[in-house]
Amino acid sequence: MGTGSGRVIDLRSDTVTLPTEEMREAMRTAPLGDDVFGEDPTVNRLEEMAAAKVGKEAALLVPSGTMGNQVALLTHTRRGDEVILEANAHIVHYESGAPAVLSGVMLRALPGERGLLAPEQIEAAVRTPNIHTPPTTLICLENTHNRGGGSVYPLATLQAIAAGARARGIPVHLDGARIFNAAVASGVPASAIAACADSVMFCLTKGLAAPVGSLLCGPAEFIARARRFRRMVGGAMRQAGVVAAAGIVALEKMVDRLEVDHANAHRLAAGLARIPGLLLDPGRVQTNIVIFRLAPPGSAAALVRAVAAEAVRALAIAPDAVRMVTHKDVEAADMDVAVAAVGRHLGAGGPA
Repeated sequence: MGTGSGRVIDLRSDTVTLPTEEMREAMRTAPLGDDVFGEDPTVNRLEEMAAAKVGKEAALLVPSGTMGNQVALLTHTRRGDEVILEANAHIVHYESGAPAVLSGVMLRALPGERGLLAPEQIEAAVRTPNIHTPPTTLICLENTHNRGGGSVYPLATLQAIAAGARARGIPVHLDGARIFNAAVASGVPASAIAACADSVMFCLTKGLAAPVGSLLCGPAEFIARARRFRRMVGGAMRQAGVVAAAGIVALEKMVDRLEVDHANAHRLAAGLARIPGLLLDPGRVQTNIVIFRLAPPGSAAALVRAVAAEAVRALAIAPDAVRMVTHKDVEAADMDVAVAAVGRHLGAGGPA
């Protein structure tokens, strides 16, 4: 059995979202210039909007979230420095070893609770000055946390981490790829979350559904230096207003609707949690990411293959773990179809 319509329900990631018709039209008609010369009016407008959204002085358009994070590391650190972050962070798992190759920094990866670090953990990990150890010069946080299942930092925790870092003169960079999901889920402005960091990166391409682009935001002097590093790693673009135009629509029209994605994720999680052989606490789902595990001897790869045969796409992220992510291109009824597909696989003689 499948969806019955030939339609694929793609829950692998919110990166699979397609741009809206309004975005496509904005891209077609965008005023353009050479952004390397600072002359693309659409890029300039997007960067001004992005900075205002997160309460920073300036912003820089980069092609991807990974580049935004790596440009931030290059700008904040020097070779041989140490960066504190959570062990399951995107920077650790999904950025191809870039901190070692590009910045030449060491990563101090601390175990978090669903990807979230406690202020006292960070405080204990900060190096004291010593010629035998690398200096701690940056703290990186991720909010929402991808491998943590879309978990959200409580604002008070972020504020405590920020206070401790500033007392020691250590900057904080926020990987806020899904910062607007965090803001919607916690009921606080994205600017309040970003105020706890010296720099913040957010993506336009996930729940906001733009086709390309992320923004690195921070103080004007920081962004001026980051612009040089963007050039160094090949991220400077020319008539980038074609990309920026969709990002403007994303910021104007797509943030408030993220609560729909969260509601669909809660519906998905509630249905999955009722399936025998599947391990999931639906009460821990906060945003648009649902991660569940299979009781032994369950195989995530086998389940993903089985549901794909029914036009439901998911992602195996560990031998026994599957991720499903909701977004604008799936609907509430699709959650029930996905649950039914998983249930049929696990009910047909058990996990394979």
